[in-house]
Amino acid sequence: MARSLVDLLIAHATEHPDRTAYRFLATGDCTGETSEIHDITYGRLADRTRAVAAWLQDRGLAGSRAMLLYPPGLEFISGYLGCLAAGVVAVPGVPPQGRTQNHRALTRMKRLMADADTKVILGGREVIGALDTMAPHLPELADVTRVATEDIPGELSAGWQAPEPDADTVAFLQYTSGSTSAPRGVMVTHGNLLDNQRIITERMGHTPDALAAHAGELFVSWLPVYHDMGLIGPVLNTVYLGGTSTLFSPLHFLQQPQRWLDAVTRYRPHTSGAPNFAYELSLKHATPAFLDRLDLGAWKVAFNGAEPVRAATLRRFADTFAPAGFRREALYPCYGLAEATLMVTGGSIDAPPTLLSAADDGPHAGEADAAAVGTGRPGPGLTVVIADPETHEELPDGEVGEIRVAGASVAKGYWRNALATRETFRARVAGREGRFLRTGDLGFLRDGELFVTGRLKDLIVVDGRNHYPQDLELSAEMAHPALRPGCTAAFAVDTGADGSGGEQAVLVAEAAPEAAAEAEKITEVIRGALGDAHQLAVRDVVLVLPGTIPKTSSGKIQRRACRSAYLDGTLSTLGAPAAG
Repeated sequence: MARSLVDLLIAHATEHPDRTAYRFLATGDCTGETSEIHDITYGRLADRTRAVAAWLQDRGLAGSRAMLLYPPGLEFISGYLGCLAAGVVAVPGVPPQGRTQNHRALTRMKRLMADADTKVILGGREVIGALDTMAPHLPELADVTRVATEDIPGELSAGWQAPEPDADTVAFLQYTSGSTSAPRGVMVTHGNLLDNQRIITERMGHTPDALAAHAGELFVSWLPVYHDMGLIGPVLNTVYLGGTSTLFSPLHFLQQPQRWLDAVTRYRPHTSGAPNFAYELSLKHATPAFLDRLDLGAWKVAFNGAEPVRAATLRRFADTFAPAGFRREALYPCYGLAEATLMVTGGSIDAPPTLLSAADDGPHAGEADAAAVGTGRPGPGLTVVIADPETHEELPDGEVGEIRVAGASVAKGYWRNALATRETFRARVAGREGRFLRTGDLGFLRDGELFVTGRLKDLIVVDGRNHYPQDLELSAEMAHPALRPGCTAAFAVDTGADGSGGEQAVLVAEAAPEAAAEAEKITEVIRGALGDAHQLAVRDVVLVLPGTIPKTSSGKIQRRACRSAYLDGTLSTLGAPAAG
């Protein structure tokens, strides 16, 4: 029985060394003069993994943490698997990319390095070269070994010694924090990884027959591999099953969204997916000429997760791309989170998504989107319950409460954060045995299917990226002295007549009455600061009178109450009389 994904990699390399494991579209294009395609076989991947592992073992780094800083490409995969093969805890990070993101990426890198107590950095040549140049000015790098894994000699693989991890051994840390909040590294064990791969395989119908019908082509993905959705799904499920997957850069998708469906047409994978915003982007580029060149008939699982799934988006995508062979039954809403490794619930293969409209008397009756979207049923071995977040009592079908999860996919906890681990991973549900993960998400169950309705926590998700409101609030308050410290609220609102436009951020801030004359200038400064610090274009910035932002008795910002006042038009804005 496999103890880790490395065991499975070695088995695949032994059985079919010449099979392509991954291909990477270096320019984002899969055909034409601009295309540049790199690939790696299972035999080559196993050799590179063992070489990286041996290099780490030779330096006595087993048991330590290694930060991974790679540009999009295949090198990340051998670096990540090399850590697992060496008994080193991998810490995927975001490499500095260009001037606008360099400072932000460096700040996050330093936070993660300090929290994880990183001993080594693995990366691509350009990244490592840049860090070597910056090292004299970054004391954090003084005692940290750095290596470009492309430069690790292949002959080292012969000296690799296979570790013997058990199910509870930490494989990697998946960091989930915002840029100014305290980092939280989810401790994902080898047992968590194998269990969640089992769930992904079962829920998405990745059977041997299904893979054979697709000539082994499993995924097409542009999702960032340092994020759990891009790593645990497309990258690791490929090596778990021994299939072939096609990857390319998120930037190349954003530059030309048509590349995604072009690649699905070219390689005809069983599965491909993204957050809801990517489906909306594809719809915006669905010209007749584009539709004419597509063939989406082989696409079995079009997963949609990581942010709210919009019923209107699902309907429009199915209708628009039906002439290209896309089947409504391929739409696959799903739900998961890093604290549960990745996947918790998923839809049914060859069945359309469940949409509850107002006629169903669901909790979303009367809302603009007119439908709650089912995200499927829990994977085998996972237990999902809906609990009252205050009393911890389990709620009956149809009642909205906090989604809680138990099972072998639930991670070990947060790295070196006992308090947060106890609060999040050790919850009780009255009448149920064992501990449950508090997801912070709201939803309800109906006939065993999960419907996600909102967030107990105030996370803002825009275009698939997470933004913590406290991060945005702090950046705004630091941007202009007219804002009162601790008196700012950031929240998300739905856009589009039917909610299909996704979420956008709104910021409401208290300012002195005399600032009314410069309100327009102040809001421009805040918009610029949020754009620079978070690469976020906010929908609205509203300045309000002092003492009018709702707070709890203990002084905490009531973001939801502020959001309601914004939507109702009852905010006491500068230059206008207070709402009475």
